[in-house]
Amino acid sequence: MTNAAHAVPAHAPPAATPPFLAADVGGTHVRVGRVQASADPAHPVELLDYRKFRNADYAGLSAILSDFLADGPRPTHCVVATAGYARDDGTVITANLPWPLSARQIERDVGLDQVYIVNDFEAVAYAAAQVDASGVLQLTGPATAPRGPTLVVGPGTGLGAAVWIPTPHGAVVLATEAGQPTLATTTELEMAIVRHMLRERSHVSVEQALSGPGLMNLYRALCALSGQSPTLATPDAITAAAMADQDPLARQSLEVFCGLLGSTIGDMALQYGVTGGVYLAGGILPQIRDFLLNSTFVERYLNKGPMREALERIPVKVVEHGQLGVIGAASWYLGHRDHPTA
Repeated sequence: MTNAAHAVPAHAPPAATPPFLAADVGGTHVRVGRVQASADPAHPVELLDYRKFRNADYAGLSAILSDFLADGPRPTHCVVATAGYARDDGTVITANLPWPLSARQIERDVGLDQVYIVNDFEAVAYAAAQVDASGVLQLTGPATAPRGPTLVVGPGTGLGAAVWIPTPHGAVVLATEAGQPTLATTTELEMAIVRHMLRERSHVSVEQALSGPGLMNLYRALCALSGQSPTLATPDAITAAAMADQDPLARQSLEVFCGLLGSTIGDMALQYGVTGGVYLAGGILPQIRDFLLNSTFVERYLNKGPMREALERIPVKVVEHGQLGVIGAASWYLGHRDHPTA
């Protein structure tokens, strides 16, 4: 499976596919589901069983899948959504996972007939098109928009993004490496932060600010710029202190994070020709939804000169569905099972 665009039929008869495994592999957790096709075209994936695992507790994905399969039926096929670039040989180029991934090795270790690997946000893009209105928080724009290219983006261990594009022959999803381009700044403070970060690296990418580790980078840079020693050691600690208003530098870090996120997503919406909507999925965002709603996110998102009017027409929403990656991976599989390319 390569990092390309793929057309997927709108829906196929559920009887054609037996239950299978779908996994969403992040930098901190793996979510695994036993799934099957449903008879509902609007929600084509039925989740039969679901568990969440801590990566640090296991030697690799094979061990996690074996644990999941210890009790109950054993499907023969598995689709894995993961951060990174999926090569044709079933391996993955990624900087955000604690262990290497190989589809062929997982097949041998777990006893599966076929393992497919797909980019995580490519998978999430398939699922986001099926999210109910009750599962989102509206940030800006109209409640709905005409059917068109839709951006799915989210900061987690890294920053992932994909574009869902409707066509007369089914959806096309473009997977991206949107976390890797150079971070663009707007304010004097952001420029000072980047200058500080450039002391330790030659390139400051988007995800080196807009991710869990990126929030740590922002906090450490702000501590250094203010002449203070960092006292918070994790992104969760920074987030909690910021939202409780217990640490001025933590709060400033999260404010900078939200501003940069708005500006960056506005850039992406324009670069990818988005008209159908923007979904912010997973990672840190559900934890900071109220903070995000009251931050400069929307102001920065819309601050694109004459293109503000175009961005005002696009719904921007936070997706709240915690199982979105698993459902998206399963949706990808259901569309590709008759002619897979893994």
